[in-house]
Amino acid sequence: MHAPILGSLSLAWPDEAACAACAQALAACPALRDALIELDGPLGAGKTSFTRHLLRALGVAGRIKSPSYAVVEPHAWTGADGRPQQAWHFDFFRFGDPREWEDAGLRELFAGPGLKLVEWPALAGPERPVCDLRLRLAPGADDGARRVQAEACSPLGLQLIDALRPAA
Repeated sequence: MHAPILGSLSLAWPDEAACAACAQALAACPALRDALIELDGPLGAGKTSFTRHLLRALGVAGRIKSPSYAVVEPHAWTGADGRPQQAWHFDFFRFGDPREWEDAGLRELFAGPGLKLVEWPALAGPERPVCDLRLRLAPGADDGARRVQAEACSPLGLQLIDALRPAA
């Protein structure tokens, strides 16, 4: 489901280090804890790379694999406040019919606590929950460069966009 866009921000990541720095800035935002973030873009745009950088910045240890075949990969870590944290990384690339969203039984995961990161969200159809933040990634002119359009679809999303704004 598409929600109205409450705010947006254009970003340029000239290289992987810029992508990682943006992930670290977002990880430092307390509002991220229970956010739903959609990652849109073509194959190779950097959706999984950004997700890996974000999860590492949050404190996830071990292998962070793409959920392309499993649909969802859970992640857990201890937050800076000592409390257990969790994230769910979804990839709907293999969905061929929006009814698969219902058949997969993911509604409970989306309604529960934790960060939700969703690749290929449109393939889950219109019944998916409204995201807080949508990141539209596109390859840039140089190899490894990316253009990013961040769109806030909720008040929480506006807080996340503020965390992404470059320092003045």
